[in-house]
Amino acid sequence: MAQILAASPACQMRLNKPSSIASSKLWNSVVLKQKKQSSTSKVRSFKVMALQSDNSTINRVESLLNLDTKPFTDRIIAEYIWIGGSGIDLRSKSRTLEKPVEDPSELPKWNYDGSSTGQAPGEDSEVILYPQAIFRDPFRGGNNILVICDTYTPAGEPIPTNKRAKAAEIFSNKKVNEEIPWFGIEQEYTLLQPNVNWPLGWPVGAYPGPQGPYYCGVGAEKSWGRDISDAHYKACLYAGINISGTNGEVMPGQWEFQVGPSVGIEAGDHVWCARYLLERITEQAGVVLTLDPKPIEGDWNGAGCHTNYSTKSMREEGGFEVIKKAILNLSLRHMDHISAYGEGNERRLTGKHETASIDQFSWGVANRGCSIRVGRDTEKKGKGYLEDRRPASNMDPYVVTSLLAETTLLWEPTLEAEALAAQKLSLKV
Repeated sequence: MAQILAASPACQMRLNKPSSIASSKLWNSVVLKQKKQSSTSKVRSFKVMALQSDNSTINRVESLLNLDTKPFTDRIIAEYIWIGGSGIDLRSKSRTLEKPVEDPSELPKWNYDGSSTGQAPGEDSEVILYPQAIFRDPFRGGNNILVICDTYTPAGEPIPTNKRAKAAEIFSNKKVNEEIPWFGIEQEYTLLQPNVNWPLGWPVGAYPGPQGPYYCGVGAEKSWGRDISDAHYKACLYAGINISGTNGEVMPGQWEFQVGPSVGIEAGDHVWCARYLLERITEQAGVVLTLDPKPIEGDWNGAGCHTNYSTKSMREEGGFEVIKKAILNLSLRHMDHISAYGEGNERRLTGKHETASIDQFSWGVANRGCSIRVGRDTEKKGKGYLEDRRPASNMDPYVVTSLLAETTLLWEPTLEAEALAAQKLSLKV
């Protein structure tokens, strides 16, 4: 987790073209394991048989999916991706481009029916897609690309679910830009069995053994879904996403991947594209992905999206004092952050299972039960970064990263409020 804010030259993406990821036979182990653990439907049985049969229709379709078009045409496929009306769902559609491109400025704007995504009325349904970031397409391979877009009215105004536009405005502020804000985002997620909405590997309607052996666990009785996690890891590397690691989580069937360090608006672009890849991979595997912050009630860990954050001043000598001032500001805007940190977070931030209470702000060194954690290394060196442990797994990374920058770099509390908060938090700033 901590390593994602180590210095890395991998922030700039290059459009080199390695070979595409492995075929759907990758999912053999996932499907077979599922079959052993519960009774399977006819559809799932066919899926296993199709994967095993070399002469099946599935394999003939697969051969077409894996066709290399480069020897025959310069034209490529661009998959335009955007955030839907719920603010967490992803949508995408494809178009043909006449030649390969390397920069979003080379791409045309496009449109879609916003009335079908909950983003526009039927009588005026056109929403315009503005290309913002390009990634390699690990599903189609070749020169084909994934395009992260944000969404506007025909008049050029950001629609309400377009949180990227406001984030880009904050990150383009001179004061923010000069501080070169780094973000390392720890995205937790849960894999569910289809049709029953119960975690992968769990007996349907029942529970596995208590938490303890599953975090970073190895073995068939401890780790469920590793093929998906590994496939996602490789797909992210192929795409050019700045993924820095992955691990099994405390609750079985739950995983985490880390993105970063990423600078400014890039953090949101990379996390959203990584989520898109995960959605597509679980779609292929016949497994359901959820970013619910508390998918299983009771004595089970929830799912968060801890966000590690530092500025240039925090990373330099004397940076710990800058970190403490940032913590003070964050304490004064605690409820503003909570309201923007994801839906259903009150079910997760209970003060249990490595969380702080949603109603109380706290900070500490090496304390995973606090709102803000500072690492031992940061305290020892007197410089480094902080970890905001409040964001839920379904948070919008554009919102969280830009709000952290705004609160710590642009917002100024009154001297009286600052003094009271410092006393309450035992912070000498």
